[in-house]
Amino acid sequence: MADVPLDDVEASSPAPLPSFPADTDSSVVEERNKRLARESVARAEGLLMSRYGLGSPKEAFGLLRRASQQFNIKLHTLADVAVHLPPPDIGAARWVPPRPRVPAPPLPDLGTRRSRVVGQSGVLKAAMHRVMQVTQTTMANVQLAENGFLRLEQHFGLGPQFTEYFAFVEMGGKATSCSHAADQIRQVTVHDIAVSDLFNDTARAVILGAGSRACHSVPLVGLHGAVMGVVSSHHASVIGEFDAEVLFALQALGTQVGAWLSWYRNAVVLDALESIHAAVSAKGDTDAE
Repeated sequence: MADVPLDDVEASSPAPLPSFPADTDSSVVEERNKRLARESVARAEGLLMSRYGLGSPKEAFGLLRRASQQFNIKLHTLADVAVHLPPPDIGAARWVPPRPRVPAPPLPDLGTRRSRVVGQSGVLKAAMHRVMQVTQTTMANVQLAENGFLRLEQHFGLGPQFTEYFAFVEMGGKATSCSHAADQIRQVTVHDIAVSDLFNDTARAVILGAGSRACHSVPLVGLHGAVMGVVSSHHASVIGEFDAEVLFALQALGTQVGAWLSWYRNAVVLDALESIHAAVSAKGDTDAE
């Protein structure tokens, strides 16, 4: 089995889950979010059951949860990487062939001491706050690209209606600045959300209700050119064009964080999945004795 970089596998990811109707009430939004979050993990459970002959989804979930806790990885990130990997060869000692151990890429533009940045959540939080500093605002959010959606991971200054409604944004859609930034792999500015045709009426109302009148989205681009996520600043009033220095700083940050996310998925997350393979293989050997 070839060792394929995870961001290169994005094109062969599972088909996106059913999209969400734009105009609906909060109970439907909440139910949709629960369903999408559950289906993401369920795909990985089904994969483990079929590959290893496990007896139940509960057993597969237990393996995922233990690896998630041991390696301090979000369960949904672990599940997303698992379903992108080619299956291990029958009887193979490893799921993923041995690979060079490389250090994490540097993050000089995060504007914080490296010792204070811990794990994926820490990197994303630092990136979000750096974007707020560069764009001079007090509202922002950051999303990860997983299972055909941009999944909200961190937010600051945005209310619960915003974070609930935009918990999952369909990639390839045309309804938000973040989806445009991910689709076109470029920075996208919405100068005035109130008059932009980028949003449907419900999305526009939710964003304006959160106090955001303008926004700017920056793609987090991985080592092989795939979009790993998007970070967006939100602004309380209409904005003009950012100057070249600001845009350059945001692009540099997007490149650095995207490279770090690529490394994380291909190093830390693969180690966690390898631990699952080892645990199941060891159990099989014990059962055979």
